[in-house]
Amino acid sequence: MYHILVVDDEEYIRRLIAKFAVYEGHTVTEAADGMEAVRLCRENQYDIMIIDIMMPELDGFSACREIRKFSQIPIIMLSARGEEYDKINGFEVGVDDYVVKPFSRKELMLRVEAIMKRAGARPAPVIEPPRNEIVTLADGGLRADLTARIVYVDGKRADMTPKEYDLFFYMLKNRNIALTREKLICDVWGYDYFGDDRTLDTHIKLLRKSLGKYSDYIVTLRGVGYRFEAEE
Repeated sequence: MYHILVVDDEEYIRRLIAKFAVYEGHTVTEAADGMEAVRLCRENQYDIMIIDIMMPELDGFSACREIRKFSQIPIIMLSARGEEYDKINGFEVGVDDYVVKPFSRKELMLRVEAIMKRAGARPAPVIEPPRNEIVTLADGGLRADLTARIVYVDGKRADMTPKEYDLFFYMLKNRNIALTREKLICDVWGYDYFGDDRTLDTHIKLLRKSLGKYSDYIVTLRGVGYRFEAEE
């Protein structure tokens, strides 16, 4: 079972989530704002954090950004809104999943379980490249060191989230192959991923932004999925 840090300025929400989690056999620690969440993460070890966006002192985005400086704890972000901007912002600061209020106990606990399975599971071999493999495209303009998980765009190191790296390296290893949405989600997120296709679309959008002028290498296949179209 897991030790969950629940962060929300609404006591009712914290207690509700805690009730759900304890019912499933988990241990819960509560925090009322982002500042407290950062402090607790510095002082203690938690298996996963569930955090709201809108909070006093320090909002959820800022708290996650600070926590990511010293911890890779899995994070589920809560929001009363389902706007794409919030999801993109959340994924950019390193959030693993996003749940819109109101939510059901079953959905939230399934998401916790799915994220923890992925965090503890051995990565799929196709995502982890062979040692010392470097791919160079566009006459050196786009360079990926698959072993070190570093990408250079026109000589400048790209700042990607862990999931962006996973998605990019997977597509790079399977370049010029049509990849269905189902296959991408299954192989990159895991067969037990509990989410929807919009998560994939959001990460594709973030990845294209990171690749800059080379974003056109990611081709949308309407009704199918995506293809990374490039030659060395």
